[in-house]
Amino acid sequence: MTRGNRPNLGAFLFFAVSFGLSAYFTFAAIQGDYGLFRRVEIEAETASLRSDLGRLTQDIAQMENLTHRLSDNYLDLDLLDEQARSVLGLVRPDELVIR
Repeated sequence: MTRGNRPNLGAFLFFAVSFGLSAYFTFAAIQGDYGLFRRVEIEAETASLRSDLGRLTQDIAQMENLTHRLSDNYLDLDLLDEQARSVLGLVRPDELVIR
């Protein structure tokens, strides 16, 4: 009884395990916690947060400017007049109020 051209079961098992492991590691490299898709998500989130940081930095600079303009050392009368009108509802005697 000869074996003929029958493939060896050990070689088949070796290639099946090798294929399974390579498929698993390929999947993990693409969609895993540290894979390519996660990297793209992190880069998009980083870009979004950088734009938010720029906007918030501008808002802080504007608030610091307004605070400085209303401080005791430097008083901007136009800004003071604007704040008194909006917060206290003050008007000049020569103005007409339309509601």
